[in-house]
Amino acid sequence: MNTPVAEVPRLEDKTIQPIPLNERHGKARDLFTIWFGSNIMIMTIVTGGLATTVFGLSFVPAIVAIIIGNLLGGIFMALHSAQGPQLGVAQMIQTRGQFGSFGALLIVVIVVVMYVGFFAANLVFGGEAMAAVSPGISVDGGIIIIGVVSVIATIFGYRLIHAYARVLSVAAGLALLLSFGWILMVDGLPANFLEQGNFNWVGFMGTVSVSALWQLAYAPYVSDYSRYMPQGTGSAPAFWASYSGCVLGTLFPMILGALVGTLAVAMSSGDVEIVGSLGALLQPWTLIIVGIFCLGVAASNAMNLYCGVLCALTIGQTFKPTWLPRAKTRSVAAVVLFVLAVSIALFARDNFILFYTNFLSFLMYVLVPWTAINLVDYYLLRHGDYRVEDFFKRDGGVYGRFNWVAIGSYIAGALIQVPFSATAIYTGPMAAALGGVDISWIVGLVVVAPLYYIAARLFGKKTEAAPFPSSSLTPDLI
Repeated sequence: MNTPVAEVPRLEDKTIQPIPLNERHGKARDLFTIWFGSNIMIMTIVTGGLATTVFGLSFVPAIVAIIIGNLLGGIFMALHSAQGPQLGVAQMIQTRGQFGSFGALLIVVIVVVMYVGFFAANLVFGGEAMAAVSPGISVDGGIIIIGVVSVIATIFGYRLIHAYARVLSVAAGLALLLSFGWILMVDGLPANFLEQGNFNWVGFMGTVSVSALWQLAYAPYVSDYSRYMPQGTGSAPAFWASYSGCVLGTLFPMILGALVGTLAVAMSSGDVEIVGSLGALLQPWTLIIVGIFCLGVAASNAMNLYCGVLCALTIGQTFKPTWLPRAKTRSVAAVVLFVLAVSIALFARDNFILFYTNFLSFLMYVLVPWTAINLVDYYLLRHGDYRVEDFFKRDGGVYGRFNWVAIGSYIAGALIQVPFSATAIYTGPMAAALGGVDISWIVGLVVVAPLYYIAARLFGKKTEAAPFPSSSLTPDLI
């Protein structure tokens, strides 16, 4: 029997509390548009450009590495997305089911830092793009404009962000198609195009890692955008809609970035700047196309800020279980995180590519163990059955305050990656033996998944699942 759907307010009044069944709405296809539309933006293009500029690859191996990384990373992203319709809660709230009510704080704090960092990175690249196509707007001015649009979308919440992404799926998709057509068919490629750069394993694996991380970075919040879906949506439709939307929405902008990077290297003897090079190649369409890509920046930033706010509220609710914040609190928290991210963007924008590449490396090491633990627990150990109401109890209910099996596996996963890591700051002995090739995230996944599975089966607490609350929060949550 289908549950009648209640009228969902345009200004979202929910934050971290479970979504009642009578407020569930939407179709699996909505997951395609939100991930497709929001990924076609300047930052995705810049990230793809790292392959042929920072990593020095020639165009063909760059494309191969980008494809491999996105196809692999997208699997993990979409597996997290499929959890949303079943549980109806934000991803970091659900993490309490693996780490305990207080144990999850370690992950939640890291995730807040991550989304503030992504917000700041988006602001810088978006601000640079706006300044490049609009002489009357400075980089700082562009940063502020994009930030304000993002905050407004965050305040209105889930429905507006989904609607924004649906519009972008069409507008940004057409802009992307026009970009490829103009560069390839009008500008044309130089005769020595394929001779630029070279193949090297360090650059190839670096590109695979960055591409996979782009997908993995969504894992801590991807189910935030599927938690309103009806429980009957099904795991497979949610998975494939999220996977196809995010992979396709990321893959083609990254390839565009690699293309622009190769052309920029061929035409320049100095430092290569992807945003400026893209603008030069797209004349006279620069203002329109880059402007649309900047709208994508605002959409992605709204999503980063929205989920960063949910995580920040999750931290507060850990210490005061009866506190269930709503729209006003979300708005205040959004403004606070916005000010913090803008401050970082304005302060660090002059050396941001260096900051960004090191930031991506850091994220890889801290996200991989968490995603392995979460997916093993959800799909292999509990099969999606959790006591949702216990996520909101101070003592963690059946999950306790600390799950030392998960915490220990997470720490082991982070440490096992260190010898295999290769960054501008540190290169581990195993990475050095491999000629500087960083395979730390692969090692992390391969080690942590079976480690946690075995340890949880041997030492973990056995709990029975409870049904999802059908219409409202249970009394002890109010």
